[in-house]
Amino acid sequence: MASIHPPAAAPVRTAAAHTLFDDAQALVAGSMLASLGVALMAKAGLVTGGVAGLCLLLHHATGLPFGAVFAALSLPFYLFSISRLGWAFTLKTLGAALLFSTVADHLPRMLGLESIQPWYAACMGGILIGTGLLMLFRHQASLGGFNVLCLWLQEKRGWRAGLVQLAIDTFILLTALRIIAPRPWLYSLLGTAVLNLTLAINHRPGRYNAR
Repeated sequence: MASIHPPAAAPVRTAAAHTLFDDAQALVAGSMLASLGVALMAKAGLVTGGVAGLCLLLHHATGLPFGAVFAALSLPFYLFSISRLGWAFTLKTLGAALLFSTVADHLPRMLGLESIQPWYAACMGGILIGTGLLMLFRHQASLGGFNVLCLWLQEKRGWRAGLVQLAIDTFILLTALRIIAPRPWLYSLLGTAVLNLTLAINHRPGRYNAR
C-alpha cells in the first residue's frame, strides 16, 4: 500500500562562513593575481579600467609610481565603503589594496619579461585581474576604487557588478584615446572586456552567499 505521507523535504544547506585563514589566503592570492595581470598589460603598453586604469594612464604620462597613485586615488572610496559596506569589508579591502599596489610596484624587479604580444597581454591580463577580483569579492573584499561602488550597487539594486564596472571602464578607456595609440587602445578594450565578462559571468547576485 502506497504511503499517504508526502516525502520529507530535503534539508536546506546553509553557506558555511569563511574562516580567518580562508579570508587571508584569498586576499593574498587575489591581490597577487590582479597585480600580475596589471603587470602584463603595463608591459605591453596597455591600460585597463577602474582606478587601476587611471593609475596606469598617469604612470605612462608622468612616470609616477603606480602604487602611490593607486593608494591616493582610492582614498575617497574608502569613506564610501565604511558608510555603506561596513568596517570589516573596508579593512579587508584596504589590506588587499596595499598588497596589490606594493606587489605591482616591485613586480618588474621580480619578474623579467623581454616582450609580450599585446593580444596575449590583453586576454591573460584580463583573466588574471578578473579572477583575482572574483576571489576578493567572494570573501567580502575588493581592491577599492570603483569596485566598492559596483559591489554596493549589486547588493542593493541587483545590478551585476561586472556589467556596471564594464560601463565605467569603457568611459575611462574613451578618455585614454588622447594618450594611447589606436592599436594599443583596441587591445586595452579587449582586456577590459575579458576582465569584466569574467566578473559578470561568475559573480551574479545570489550565486555565492558565504560570508
